[in-house]
Amino acid sequence: MVKNGEGDIFISAGSTGALMAGGLFLLGRIQGIDRPALASVYPILGKKASLLLDAGANAECKPNNLLEFGIMGNIYMEKVLGRENPRVGLVNLGAEAAKGSTLTKAAYELLEQSHLNFIGNVEAREVPKGACDVIVADGFTGNVILKLTEGLAWNILQVMKKKFTDGVKAKLGAALLLDKIGELKKDFDYSEYGGAPILGVKGPVVKMHGSSSANAVMNTILKGIPFVEGKVVETIQNSVLEIEEITLSE
Repeated sequence: MVKNGEGDIFISAGSTGALMAGGLFLLGRIQGIDRPALASVYPILGKKASLLLDAGANAECKPNNLLEFGIMGNIYMEKVLGRENPRVGLVNLGAEAAKGSTLTKAAYELLEQSHLNFIGNVEAREVPKGACDVIVADGFTGNVILKLTEGLAWNILQVMKKKFTDGVKAKLGAALLLDKIGELKKDFDYSEYGGAPILGVKGPVVKMHGSSSANAVMNTILKGIPFVEGKVVETIQNSVLEIEEITLSE
């Protein structure tokens, strides 16, 4: 329906692999984009959320793929999440430009040549602090960061809840602490941010969590409106020329 113009956006809580395959085979890949990416909103405590891509669609990448992720993430952040001139960071094991693997060092050079507000390498420990608005990584690294953060947040919340309810005798004090834990939990709640767009296919496609609540579905639909009206897909198509110019210069 999206391909035929009968629908504006496709949203699913089904298999990520099937959704990616469907997007590629039915809608097609944007010409000039080598690898479409899964972009996931990454919660930041006390600050506006970041955008992580690739979040797991491409386990193995080339340097130009990471450049594509940075440019597509930049566009989505501006058009959908309303962040002007977002800071783009490359996940690496050190902040220095010379550090990292062959992949990250080559990707660093490409990102540095782009029009992006590229702030350089970002270590994993800085990611949860909101070091950058767009977090660029290969799909393997990105998925590990996402799953580790989810697991760590869940475990911390469970331990805090148990310690506070066991150790605080005053009911009022316990209630206040539990309220604070509830606020913390909301910051990490995926349902508040909507789904994860698949960027790089010729049509708006969004992946929701398999256990999405009604609130998550609602927020995914709401985020889908600026995805379509902001012409994110068309803007990505227009950015391909810059990607080609940078990679050819290498």
